[in-house]
Amino acid sequence: MQKSPMTVRGAELLKAELERLKNVERPKIAQAIADARELGDLKENAEYHAAREQQSFNEGRVMELEGKLGNAEIIDVTKLNAGGKVVFGTTVDLVNVDTDEEVSYRIVGEDEADIKQNMISITSPIARALIGKYKDDEVVVKAPGGEIIYEVLEVKYI
Repeated sequence: MQKSPMTVRGAELLKAELERLKNVERPKIAQAIADARELGDLKENAEYHAAREQQSFNEGRVMELEGKLGNAEIIDVTKLNAGGKVVFGTTVDLVNVDTDEEVSYRIVGEDEADIKQNMISITSPIARALIGKYKDDEVVVKAPGGEIIYEVLEVKYI
C-alpha cells in the first residue's frame, strides 16, 4: 500500500481527534447505551437506537483515523534541506501576474487540505505546478477557468 504524505501538524491533529474519540466519546456513548437499556424494551427505544447509531459512527471514524495514521508518511518540512525549492509542506507566497493579487498557500496532504486556511492538497493543480519551483520562478497553473500565471515571491519551511 502506498504511503500518504502528511505534515507533522496534520498527524498531531488526527492523533488528538483519535484520542478524543477513544477516551471521551467512546465512554460517553457506552454510558448512553447503558442508560437507554435501563429504560426497558429495546425495540421501541429511540434513545437506545440513537446511541447505537452514534457508536457506529464513532467506531467508523476511529477505524478511518487509525488507517490514515498507519498509512501516513509524516514529513517535517522544518528538517528538510530543500535549498529553496518548493516541496511538500512548504508555504509558498505567490503573486498573480495578471491581477497583482498576492496569496500564500501551504502544500499539505489530502486529508489536511482546507482552502479556507490556504492549505492546498499536494494533488491539486496549483501544488503540482509549484513542486520543484524556486523563488522568482513563474508558474503556469491550468485551472478550470483557464491558465493562471503566478510568480513565486517566497518559499518558507515553517
